[in-house]
Amino acid sequence: MRPIGFSTGAIAKGDFRRALELLAPFRLAAIELSALRLHELPTLAEAADDLDLAPYRYISLHAPSHFEAADERRVVSLLTPLADRGWPIVVHPDVIFTDGLWREFENRLLIENSDKRKSVGRTAEDMESLFNRFPKARFCFDVGHARQVDPTMNEAYLILQQSQSRLGQLHISEVNFFSRHDPLSVAAIEASRRIARLVPEQVPVILETLIDQGQSTIVAELNRAAEALTPALSLAV
Repeated sequence: MRPIGFSTGAIAKGDFRRALELLAPFRLAAIELSALRLHELPTLAEAADDLDLAPYRYISLHAPSHFEAADERRVVSLLTPLADRGWPIVVHPDVIFTDGLWREFENRLLIENSDKRKSVGRTAEDMESLFNRFPKARFCFDVGHARQVDPTMNEAYLILQQSQSRLGQLHISEVNFFSRHDPLSVAAIEASRRIARLVPEQVPVILETLIDQGQSTIVAELNRAAEALTPALSLAV
């Protein structure tokens, strides 16, 4: 069965402990620990030994999504002990300033495709260039980002065809005009179904659908994700 779970940031923004408490009764197989904001990473790194993560078969960590080049070495030094646990590290390509620092993560580095705000990592050509720079890295495919960049999902199809063998994790959500991760809509579900057959069954799925303010529920989003991962009858793109 495909491992599926949530980003802690979707459940309780900035409070990974609270998110883990809320998710515990559901006994999900996957979790992504979110340190999307730079100030969250030291706290998460310090708490790692004390977290009850035993129920999870798959654990990843999302690195901060924005920081300056001057902070890069400190960020990598905080991430390194977490990667040494075997946790994949998800990173946005626009915060990679010094390739050599990130190459040390080897196949524990998961480079994520970007939303429309970013100048790199949006297309199949962009991702090919990134993986030429990081030949051992793997891929975190964000379906919502891809749909925002190209609503036809043609580019998403090309990206997956090209990088399927590197696919280490899938992000699912609705990404709105303001690049915010909302609960899945009918349109987002149908778009995901168009490329679902290109996602191997063993690839973990992380929901980034923000429900921290009651926008939806854990059960509702799990059900929507299951529908989104069911391939459409028509496979044409």
